[in-house]
Amino acid sequence: MSTTIDDTLEQTVERHPDRDAIVYPRRDQRWTYEEFDERVNRFANALSGLGVEKGDRVGTVLYNGSEMAVAVYACAKLGAVFTPLNFRLPGGEIEYIVDDAGVHTIVFETMTREAVEDAKPDLPTVENFVYIDDDTPEYAHDFYGLEEEGDPSRPDTVVEEDDAYAFIYTSGTTGQPKGVVHEHRSMVEHSLICIAELNITRHDVGLSILPLYHCAELHIMLFGRVHRGAANVIHHEFDPSEALRAIEAHDVTFLFAAPTAWNALARAATGMDVDTSSLRLGFYGAAPMPKRVLEDCMDRLCENYVQAYGMTEIGPAGVFQPAEDQLSKQGSAGLPALNHELRIVSPGADPEEEIDGGEIGEILIAGPCTMCEYWNRPEATARSLREADGTEWYYTGDLGYLDEDGYLWVVDRKDDMIISGGENIYPTEIEDVLFSHSNVTEAAVVGEPDEEWGERVVAYIVGSASATDIDEYVHNSDSLADFKRPREYYFADSLPKNPSGKVQKFKLQE
Repeated sequence: MSTTIDDTLEQTVERHPDRDAIVYPRRDQRWTYEEFDERVNRFANALSGLGVEKGDRVGTVLYNGSEMAVAVYACAKLGAVFTPLNFRLPGGEIEYIVDDAGVHTIVFETMTREAVEDAKPDLPTVENFVYIDDDTPEYAHDFYGLEEEGDPSRPDTVVEEDDAYAFIYTSGTTGQPKGVVHEHRSMVEHSLICIAELNITRHDVGLSILPLYHCAELHIMLFGRVHRGAANVIHHEFDPSEALRAIEAHDVTFLFAAPTAWNALARAATGMDVDTSSLRLGFYGAAPMPKRVLEDCMDRLCENYVQAYGMTEIGPAGVFQPAEDQLSKQGSAGLPALNHELRIVSPGADPEEEIDGGEIGEILIAGPCTMCEYWNRPEATARSLREADGTEWYYTGDLGYLDEDGYLWVVDRKDDMIISGGENIYPTEIEDVLFSHSNVTEAAVVGEPDEEWGERVVAYIVGSASATDIDEYVHNSDSLADFKRPREYYFADSLPKNPSGKVQKFKLQE
């Protein structure tokens, strides 16, 4: 039985040594599971030769690539703690996370070199820099050189199921990121749940277009597919047209994207002669799929979609909305995943104090994949994890309710709720109306301080419509009371987002 992440790879190699594991067109790489495993072993032993020991943190500042896949499994075999950083971070934010985690070794590339070098003078814990491209700086080791020289046999490190596998830093929708500590066992359990909920098979071909440093693409997609023996096509970064061509070229069956990315794919498909008939399932998360976008995707890309709801702290997937419910329960998050439970309580109340079905409250989730802790944040851990009757509950900070069928409906973030004139206003319902306008591509609603009402509703818009057109559209909508209507519209070329596609509203409010 697989109990550690390295075990899942070893068992897949035993069952399917000759099946495609990694396809990385950017470097013209195509590796079987046996070849992939050998590369992982070589890099793991090379890291050991650089002094990386069990428990040491290995950070990556990488775009998507085969190197990310090699690095995460190499860390798993060494018992090192994988610490992936957002490749868009500037030097100061890299410095913060590396210092907080105590990173020992950093793996980076040309496109992140400037930020890493900006941070380099202030990284006292870092003993090694490893570079994946040709122009290796003199202070760094060459990734492929290390891999070539490494011993191809499995490292002899004993890795236990309750060892820390990774520090995954939260993407910071509300402020400074925190390191979420996940164990091997919980991530193996998470893979099995995703395999079951999504029916991942060894015949699937997945395409990774969203960042592998984020837990959604990493834990649900890469880990689930490797555990099952499916193929993994990796794109360095997201380009809608290139992704559509890859679906056709590689007979991709399974794709994950945030709703904003699905919208971009559907729009791109309109003007392309591309065959996406191999897609059996579209998977999304981070937010409900707006009805217009869902219908466009069903019409232009594939028929069946599944949504997952969760967050880094729980794995990230703890709730799934199956394909058959996409239209009948459009807008809901779905039902608890296997071995998971949901409760709704008044914000901050104890887990035992459940409120009646249909009432809005804070969403609590319990399951086997919940984090151990926030690294070096005991007070934050205590606020987020509470035990009741032998079950540990995670306080999501999201507001929602359960309907009569037990489906979860996420209303909004607790911190995003707007109180105007004593009325509670949930931005999501306003954003849904805005998004239904044909000339609105993206929308985000926040509260601004107001002397008379406490807060007033304002909207940030990406699209070609004017403020007058949008306001008239909202005013005429039957879905929104007038007091919820935005009082101001701001237009932008794009909205700030975290890696999973969620808008970072605190940046708009700044």
